[in-house]
Amino acid sequence: MRKFTDAVEAGDHSAVEALLADNVRFTSPVAFKPYDGKAITSAILRGVLRVFENFRYTKTIESVDGRDQALVFEATVDGKKINGCDFLHLDEDGLIDDFVVMVRPLSAAKALSEAMGAQFPQISAEAAQYRPA
Repeated sequence: MRKFTDAVEAGDHSAVEALLADNVRFTSPVAFKPYDGKAITSAILRGVLRVFENFRYTKTIESVDGRDQALVFEATVDGKKINGCDFLHLDEDGLIDDFVVMVRPLSAAKALSEAMGAQFPQISAEAAQYRPA
């Protein structure tokens, strides 16, 4: 999904949000349960863009029909290099309806958890104020 990777790498949150289905489910690498809905997913992704430094996608793996994609990435969080993968599923309209993130190593996952925890008051406020475009 080139539109998505380009938007994320450019830090263009409006373009990222436009690619999310209203019923998107986001599964975080550091939270126990998934988050449902565009408002909270959009706010979490804004938080991630604030936390990650030097973010870049390095590889895309796509199913034959294009509806399932694995986007491998690298970034830095609090001085720690992190490797990860975004697993996306696209609905029949081509919008992301399932978004799962995996990261490694453990030390970077812990740094991500702490950084995102610090962002969560702002994330919650942004989700509560969300108005569809």
